[in-house]
Amino acid sequence: MESVSVIGAGLAGCEAAYTLAKNGIGVRLYEMKPFRRSPAHKADTFAELVCSNSLRSNKLDNAVGLLKEELRRLGSLVMECADKTAVPAGGALAVDRVGFSKLVTERIEAEPLIEVIHSEIDAIPEGPVIIATGPLTDGALMKAIEDLLGDSLHFFDAAAPIVSLESLDMTKIVRASRYGRGSDYLNCPMTRLEYYTFLRELIAAETAELHEFESKMVFEGCMPVEIMAKRGDLTLAHGPLKPVGLNEVKASDGKRPFAVVQLRQDNAEGTLFNIVGFQTNLKFTEQKRVFGLIPGLEHAEFVRYGVMHRNSFLQSPKHLDSSYALRNDPDVCFAGQITGVEGYIESASSGMLAAINLARRLKGLETIDFTRETAIGSLAHYVSEYNGGSFQPMNVTFGIMEPLEAPPRDKYERALAYSGRALERIDSILNVLNETK
Repeated sequence: MESVSVIGAGLAGCEAAYTLAKNGIGVRLYEMKPFRRSPAHKADTFAELVCSNSLRSNKLDNAVGLLKEELRRLGSLVMECADKTAVPAGGALAVDRVGFSKLVTERIEAEPLIEVIHSEIDAIPEGPVIIATGPLTDGALMKAIEDLLGDSLHFFDAAAPIVSLESLDMTKIVRASRYGRGSDYLNCPMTRLEYYTFLRELIAAETAELHEFESKMVFEGCMPVEIMAKRGDLTLAHGPLKPVGLNEVKASDGKRPFAVVQLRQDNAEGTLFNIVGFQTNLKFTEQKRVFGLIPGLEHAEFVRYGVMHRNSFLQSPKHLDSSYALRNDPDVCFAGQITGVEGYIESASSGMLAAINLARRLKGLETIDFTRETAIGSLAHYVSEYNGGSFQPMNVTFGIMEPLEAPPRDKYERALAYSGRALERIDSILNVLNETK
């Protein structure tokens, strides 16, 4: 029986290992927990969610909603576990992060063709391998990758704090989702005075030192809130704190709020909430002080403070093909954020695609081009073909997909047209996969 080494049991690694096993390929899944953890990880289970428990939109008028549906149709382990551990989040898919990670771990450990090996890897194994060690890859393995490729990049990422529901002042907080889509979010409305008081303290607050990091590049998709605040007085009010779609929410003066801080449910029990858009590198004492200025959070208990960490990624357009395999050695594949895809679901999709085509190569079958018509394929082609001035990580968007021949003028209808075309392509790919199993 053919076998493949998969390094890393994050979302990409678990999806890759599961996909390989379902294609009859034996897997040695290497995971360094519990002997060593990255600075961002706390649990011993696989597929641990760090930055947020939200997997973002679940709707087909959004590219990440399309990506989820593509993965569901292809039998994704990550999507199956996410759907089973979902918590209320309006039109988004959010999960109980502990329950999700535990379920993925149980499913991987129960798969007979997957051998889990708890060991830190410091060199690239011989033979077919998928390297899915995540954006915090470091040490000897990172050096081995750099030696193999000759270069690497990195940027900074930040995670938002989590607070307990029982510690919040619910007399100042309103349950509601934007545009009447339920009541899944906690909304902390701010008057103009409250907003500017908070903003001044946020900008002046002390941040944690980053001695171990070599540069201070910040990825726009997960920017620390204090850096965002310094870009202009209204940047937050027009961004994550925008008070739109919340007509039922009033500030303490009884008027329409100048800004609104939202909290999203973080566990199935609804006892923990994360502060949406508040990824931060503030010192822990400063987080408690400054975020305590938000109405309703004056006495908040911080179950987890926000943290900042380095994310590493490859110059993938130079090295990878549209199956996430090395151009000069297709037995060596990468998956997850180390490739330059950004986001949990995007990482899972890269693991699935890399595994599907690696399994096909091992069986002597032609690889499948998912094409830029699909969300899965558009990410793979972005990572392997980007030719701009500075390659940076990318979330899935309709903007990186193959343009429509006759796009509808209406934005909503245009999005559905992208999704309809993509799902037709996915169904045809699924037919090929089923015929050649």
